[in-house]
Amino acid sequence: MTEIPEHLRKRASEAKQKAEAAADSGGGDESSSAAESKIPAHLLERSKSAKSSSGGADTAVAPAGGGVAVAAAAATGDVPVMSGPQGHTQRLLTVVKSGSIQDIKMKPQDKVHTWPHLIVVEFGAALFCTAFLTIFSIFVNAPLLELANVNQTPNPSKAPWYFMGLQEMLTLFHPMVAGVTIPGIGLIVLVLAPYIDKNPSNRPEDRKFAVSIFTVFLMFWAVLVLIGSFFRGPGFNFIFPWASGLFFEL
Repeated sequence: MTEIPEHLRKRASEAKQKAEAAADSGGGDESSSAAESKIPAHLLERSKSAKSSSGGADTAVAPAGGGVAVAAAAATGDVPVMSGPQGHTQRLLTVVKSGSIQDIKMKPQDKVHTWPHLIVVEFGAALFCTAFLTIFSIFVNAPLLELANVNQTPNPSKAPWYFMGLQEMLTLFHPMVAGVTIPGIGLIVLVLAPYIDKNPSNRPEDRKFAVSIFTVFLMFWAVLVLIGSFFRGPGFNFIFPWASGLFFEL
């Protein structure tokens, strides 16, 4: 329900008291009633003539303040006169807050257009990969080797690049430690990571534990793969790749 302001209630109460006082005095003088109601004389005359021509009852003077618009409409004959208890015209006051009829608000959307946002990034990534492969093929010696000989083991004999980190650990630790203990600890930490870090946020600054674990794992394995790929020569001995040319074998 809309709350009516206090000054409107006070004005309506004063108008009601004036109307009750006029009714108790028996109507009074016609000119004083017209002055109290503030209805122009020509409107009252027009109302009297309209009611007399239609055979209506005596003209009723509208109460002060509240019945001006109703009496004027009744004089023109457009709107019928509505009366409430004790002959008083009732009005419903409503306070409407100021504002536009259509309240349009833009809601944020977690979306971007494919062009130019996605296509530009993908095209830049494709150019970077092409340039990297071109430079890599110029400076890295990767010739085609002869057919494999089952009677002769190549020297050095290296595992694929994704197992190069494990092979590098085998040269540094005992096979039980390098092949079972360290990989097992890594797998256990990865399994427990969702239970340790329960933060549902997708922002990297809010996931410090998860970012730290992934960074340590990535750097540890990347360093081992790079050492095993570029710094291991014949006999799997440590060498500098720039001594006899950079050689990389997948």
